[in-house]
Amino acid sequence: MSHNNKKSYIRPVGILFGSIANQLTSMGQAYKLAGGPLSFSHAEMMARDIDGNIDSEISRVEDLKDNFRNFCTNNKANVTTCLEHFIESRDSFAGFSLSGLDYKPRILGVLNITPDSFYDGGLYETTEAAISHARALHSAGADIIDVGGESTRPGSKEVSLDEELSRVMPVVKALSEDGIVVSVDTRHSEVMRQVIDAGAKVINDVSALIHDTESLSVVANNDVDVILMHMRGLPETMQNEPIYKNVVLDVYDMLYDRINHCVEAGIERKRICVDPGVGFGKSVKHNVELISSLSIFQGLGCGLAIGVSRKSFIDSVSETEGSDRRLVGSLTALIAALNQGVNILRVHDVSETLQALNTWHKIVMER
Repeated sequence: MSHNNKKSYIRPVGILFGSIANQLTSMGQAYKLAGGPLSFSHAEMMARDIDGNIDSEISRVEDLKDNFRNFCTNNKANVTTCLEHFIESRDSFAGFSLSGLDYKPRILGVLNITPDSFYDGGLYETTEAAISHARALHSAGADIIDVGGESTRPGSKEVSLDEELSRVMPVVKALSEDGIVVSVDTRHSEVMRQVIDAGAKVINDVSALIHDTESLSVVANNDVDVILMHMRGLPETMQNEPIYKNVVLDVYDMLYDRINHCVEAGIERKRICVDPGVGFGKSVKHNVELISSLSIFQGLGCGLAIGVSRKSFIDSVSETEGSDRRLVGSLTALIAALNQGVNILRVHDVSETLQALNTWHKIVMER
């Protein structure tokens, strides 16, 4: 079947770890996944036409290059680049290694200085409470503290620039002076400018640097890394019957496009992490499909972050109710993400996540 004029994709499957992965990799029957402890022995090749119809085949990795060239005849020039992205080691992000023998995924601890965030809204509204909680998250094992002064939960409203700055600036300054690596969750270029000057090392933008037209240049012209997240629409409306032709490939295409815009603006690929945006303009079914197919995003050649902590889809798939009852579901979803090479885990429950992560890592590295 001809696949001319179709977009092509590769998704690693047959993901392995431990001695079996090492043995098959040494025999050329598996490839290392993004330089981490996992390997993959097979890959799904996909071709999508303009109507959204998808053809799919599974290939062994030793035959993948030739098979993919034949399968996707319109994309021969990109085959080698795409495969290299899956295999190559990731550079450090915010000063933390994302690959290598001693590699372990990093924990991004959530600190919402807001009255209306879906889980911890109102708990840390004062500067003193926010700083105290951030220090506790760091002591519990968070590698990075993600500070947010504007809720982007479904239905939330945009806050004024002055309000957002008044919430986050004293906290960013205090944590940076402590030597804690700080990320700031913001969509606004002026907030980005000021928190970078105050010591923030990462900008985490739910709009992937789209919401504010100056954000690209602010990140490009400063020594800061960035997390690009996919969101369909705005927080106020994003959950109003979100529709995709194929949620995994649609999200992939958007992030691919945003990475290219960033690179063209002067942001090196190694400074970028991507986040598929679970819960941001997605149905429960969309969220489950994204989590089960996360390995495809390794083809973007960037670090991969995920935020599933305490999110409402967990109630739907586990028959629970309320964010205070979603911890086990959060950890289960994170393990599924870790098994596909995710690098950064954005979580509320740091000590519990660290316990799960350490257990997973011991099994993966020593089996």
